[in-house]
Amino acid sequence: MTGPAPIRVVLADDERMVRTALRAILSAEPDLEVVGEAATGAEAVAVVREQRPDIVLMDVRMPEIDGIRATEQILAGLDEPPRIVVVTTFENDSYVYDALRAGAAGFLLKRARADALIGAVRLVARSDTLLFPAAVRALATEHARASPAPPPWVARLTGRESEVLRLMAAGLTNAEIARRMEVGAATVKTHVASVLAKTGARDRTQAVIAAYESGFLRDT
Repeated sequence: MTGPAPIRVVLADDERMVRTALRAILSAEPDLEVVGEAATGAEAVAVVREQRPDIVLMDVRMPEIDGIRATEQILAGLDEPPRIVVVTTFENDSYVYDALRAGAAGFLLKRARADALIGAVRLVARSDTLLFPAAVRALATEHARASPAPPPWVARLTGRESEVLRLMAAGLTNAEIARRMEVGAATVKTHVASVLAKTGARDRTQAVIAAYESGFLRDT
């Protein structure tokens, strides 16, 4: 009997040594497979279109087009785009926040330990929780472009949806949210889908970013 297919990863970084180190770490895991590399943003877009990976580890600052533009092009150009994780030197970088706004699912520091890198790839591939919620909150606090007035979607959230959004921002999985709210997992999944639809978000990360920028999570 064969197990589940490995998580397919593309590495995009203009430093060969960084790509080599990432490849060595990920390739040592039986459930992870590096299927391509890119040294520029333009190359990253091309490799992703060819290989159709599950995850892209994307440097923010690269030649030709940066990681933000590459993220936008990848997400806009594919019907089923991969999940993109920004890999950066500086965690409080405005470029990182812009990448999250553009649709990246999270970010990692280049100095992260191997087990943190591996765990983040697996976590993002499951896509049912926010990667490093405290770091996202810190970025949003520093860089969020606050709305002059709450957008209409804030008033359209039900009480349950508001609670789910706050718990999503805290980094809880669907199963954890279900236990906290004492409801079924299917109910939570429905609430999450509704939150994404009302905020116009692609995924949980974008929904949480929208919540901070709207002021919904400013004081929570």
